[in-house]
Amino acid sequence: MGIKGGATGGGHAQVVPMEDINLHFTGDFHAIQIANNTLAALVDNHIHQGNALGIDPRRVQWKRVVDVNDRALRRTVIGLGGATQGVPREDGFDIVVASEIMAVLCLATDLKDLQERIDRIVVGFTYDRRPVTVEDLEVGGAITMSLKDALSPNLVQTLGGTPALVHGGPFANIAHGCNSLAATRLALSLADITVTEAGFGSDLGAEKFLDIKARVGDLAPDAAVVVGTVRALKMHGGLARTDLAIEDIEAAARGTENLARHVENLRKFGLEPVIALNRFPTDTEAELEAVLDWAKQTGLPRRAVRGVGEGRRGRPRRRRAGPRRDRAGRARLPPPLRSRRRDRGLPAHPRPRGLRREGRGLRGPCAGAAADAEAQRLGHPAGLRGEDAVLVLRRSLRARRPDRARRRTCAIWCRRSGRASSSRSPGRS
Repeated sequence: MGIKGGATGGGHAQVVPMEDINLHFTGDFHAIQIANNTLAALVDNHIHQGNALGIDPRRVQWKRVVDVNDRALRRTVIGLGGATQGVPREDGFDIVVASEIMAVLCLATDLKDLQERIDRIVVGFTYDRRPVTVEDLEVGGAITMSLKDALSPNLVQTLGGTPALVHGGPFANIAHGCNSLAATRLALSLADITVTEAGFGSDLGAEKFLDIKARVGDLAPDAAVVVGTVRALKMHGGLARTDLAIEDIEAAARGTENLARHVENLRKFGLEPVIALNRFPTDTEAELEAVLDWAKQTGLPRRAVRGVGEGRRGRPRRRRAGPRRDRAGRARLPPPLRSRRRDRGLPAHPRPRGLRREGRGLRGPCAGAAADAEAQRLGHPAGLRGEDAVLVLRRSLRARRPDRARRRTCAIWCRRSGRASSSRSPGRS
């Protein structure tokens, strides 16, 4: 069924209870599954009961979901068995976290906002290719109420006793890849410093956090941490996965080219990242020094972290909080966040090209025309605006990622105020 790890960390750097989080937890995923499949059933029932909206069964794009990687259900035919069993058509199943319900739940601020987002979901197209939304079906309220408890964040803790909020999990390759906005806002209201994980690396995580979640939630991060491992960098340097336990300083050094791309991506948003090198027992001192020396030469703050092997005892020694100082001794404050570098009014084509060239590092053609056509079918003839870009990226921009590393992410730090210009003391970490 494929090789996938859990969602709670590894070694001594975990959130607990691990078995509950990775299994049924508080039932949020089940609620999303029920909401998604209820909507699918209502679409098919509308077609069966006369199809007043004129939905074309060949162009229903809303799939059912199941929380199992069941390949046999990816493409199916439904409605078989006679006139009383519905209208036969092609359908399929996605995994729960790939549901658009998951994406909108993680961007919603309250039940009212959640219903408004659900009402805007496009479930299919009519025979004359007009989009049909949940609002057209008049079932948004029922779908929202099935999610009323799932909208609340879930409180767990790390093995070191630090509170953690685990809520939501939209795929970063088809959605925005961040935990819920409700969880982040709750954390900001309860703590002086909030750390949130942003999907896969800087290209599919931080970039979408800053362009989508930060804009929707009016968040302004104060710092960014790119977490890397020697193992992942050696893979980027050309070493086979079976040889990662063997010392190879040259491969680790070659792999820093990938790390440099993620640093560059964050700098485009006005954030100067910190490199956190997550140390594993198989890493050698020479390999660690090679990567840390590279970070030193590029002028980046860097630390080796032993959280996997030692938990909170393996964290870097805490320094006194305060602004960094340049060589002249003057305080050097973080540069302003440029999360709005892509104007909401830009046409559809420049944005995919910018994503391809700036964030992905690709030079060849991408699905710009397909994305533009998809935007027009969804009712955006003037181009994409705000988080609407997620829809087009999800369906049309399946650009090849420049990275395939495991255990690398980008952590976004926000102070309690949520503003980079805040004068509030960072307080405890």
